[in-house]
Amino acid sequence: MSPAVSVIIVNWNGKYLLLDCLDSLFNQTFRDFEVILVDNGSTDGSIRYVEEEFPMIKIIHNEKNLGFAEANNQGIMVSRGEYIALLNNDTRPKRNWLAELVRVADENPRFGMFASKILLPSGKIDSAGCLLYPDGIGICRGRWQENRGQYDQIETVVFPSGCAAFYRRQMLDQIGPFDERFFMYCEDTDLGLRARAAGWGCLYIPTAVVTHLYSQSSSAYSLKKAFYVERNRIWVMMKNFSFAQIVSSVPYTLIRYFRIARRGMAWSSGY
Repeated sequence: MSPAVSVIIVNWNGKYLLLDCLDSLFNQTFRDFEVILVDNGSTDGSIRYVEEEFPMIKIIHNEKNLGFAEANNQGIMVSRGEYIALLNNDTRPKRNWLAELVRVADENPRFGMFASKILLPSGKIDSAGCLLYPDGIGICRGRWQENRGQYDQIETVVFPSGCAAFYRRQMLDQIGPFDERFFMYCEDTDLGLRARAAGWGCLYIPTAVVTHLYSQSSSAYSLKKAFYVERNRIWVMMKNFSFAQIVSSVPYTLIRYFRIARRGMAWSSGY
């Protein structure tokens, strides 16, 4: 019998993160799920560790780092659940995370995407669902705000953050999985926009809570990360925006760059 949920975790040299992540996952109140670990060529003993400590987990072993998009697609391909949950290895889901996601998803069959409340270790907000900036980059609602209950209502957002996303398999079967050309960053934005174009909505579920250590799998700020984010948000526009929207986005990009330079740190997804 197939499980209700397939949880997919992509790992690259994250052995030091896996114990807490997997312990949190197997401590869920909702039990009808399988776990698929897709390892992107780790050299730190991650695979042996999982095989010994969590033998119930299905492991896909890649010889090299295929990136976030392709690795998750591999997991989706072999998964069996009605729902697909993506979880970063640097996250710690609360005990009722899956239970709340499944409950709300079952009650709302018109929605194909579901966003968690993602918190930083400090208790501040990392993401309360994602919105879209006019130049194609995703914005995590509430990032770095104090968690004072301002995002404690179920409501629609544009798409979920890929670090803790929940998708209906029926939707993925219809629109297809991640575009593997993105490699990493903005692939969740692209999938979310494709889903919305096909008529699927996204609900933010504040009772589905995950703690995110943030950019433990890749550095928080780097030229490599900046390259992928900026290249991929252009691809998001090319794939999903009209010509008029692309032209009108230029001033917004200049404004965003100005704010980045002024603050000395990024404020949108990917920075």
